[in-house]
Amino acid sequence: MPARRARVSALLLGTALAVTLTSCGGPSATSTASNADKKAGGYPLTLTSCGKKAEIKAPPQRAVSLDQGSTEILLSLGLADRMAGSGTWTDPVLKGLAKDNAKVERLADSYPSFEKVLAQEPDFVTASFEATVSKGGVADRAKFAELGVPAYVSPSDCAGKDNSGDGDGTRVRTLTMDTVYGEVRDLAKAFGVEKRGERLIAELKGRVAKATRDVDASGAKILYWFANSDAPYIAGCCGAPGIITRELGAKNVFDDTREEWPQINWETVADRDPDVLVIGDLTRKSQTAESAKKKIEFLETNPVTKNLTAVKKKRYVLLSGQAMNPTIRTVDGVEQVAEALREFGLAK
Repeated sequence: MPARRARVSALLLGTALAVTLTSCGGPSATSTASNADKKAGGYPLTLTSCGKKAEIKAPPQRAVSLDQGSTEILLSLGLADRMAGSGTWTDPVLKGLAKDNAKVERLADSYPSFEKVLAQEPDFVTASFEATVSKGGVADRAKFAELGVPAYVSPSDCAGKDNSGDGDGTRVRTLTMDTVYGEVRDLAKAFGVEKRGERLIAELKGRVAKATRDVDASGAKILYWFANSDAPYIAGCCGAPGIITRELGAKNVFDDTREEWPQINWETVADRDPDVLVIGDLTRKSQTAESAKKKIEFLETNPVTKNLTAVKKKRYVLLSGQAMNPTIRTVDGVEQVAEALREFGLAK
């Protein structure tokens, strides 16, 4: 959005925001936390994410979550009543969270405007990706900081990852679920619900352990396709799809690249001839072939892809976009791919 619009909006909203944004360290109309509660909870506290600090003076009461991944963490922590809005969705909300999600205003299916976020009088902002709170996204974190709104970004998008290029970044270090669990802990700490965070982490770890127990898929070659049929985004070695592959002992056919989602031509895909295609089933409409139906139609009619082993044997695994991003839904991905490999006879 044009910078002039943002400045005008901030000026118009300044008076209305002043009470919330400058007094969040003490009693206000948007905070029910007493001084004693805040002191007992360790406030003010500082969270460092993606190289920047966010000082949280009191338990947030009007949080805005700008990406679906962080939204679903907050909802899973039982914090719907302390959320003022959400944005940037690729899929329907996680099963079991629909009722709570309906209580939270959806500001936009994609990036909400900076003005719309500010209109919610937020006292905390979260995002799953650096791009969301950078130039070209909703607004740079510095703009939120100027108004006294702490902003947190998932460490999964920056810890051991270089986002300086034009693509989706490159993994300098291999991502693990521990980084995702760290985000859960951070957000639980920010809201003063640490025990809920530990329960959620224990549940996720238990599901991974159950899904991978006695699974050996060492002979299976997997390809992960997120979106776009013209220049497909295929998973490299070391992001969320890498977590799934390693947990099951399988092989990602593009494990020789550390780019998060490199665009790879179909001829190269054909040369590597995967046994299984894990494809994103997205509801957004920003790329070609977003839905699984469109992807499968393409695969079975394109002269380059229709002879792939996975296509001829119809070995498709449909995952939500969130399961292919580093989120709590990556655990869903582990479960679904493990089950499919067993059904295909590719896992012992």
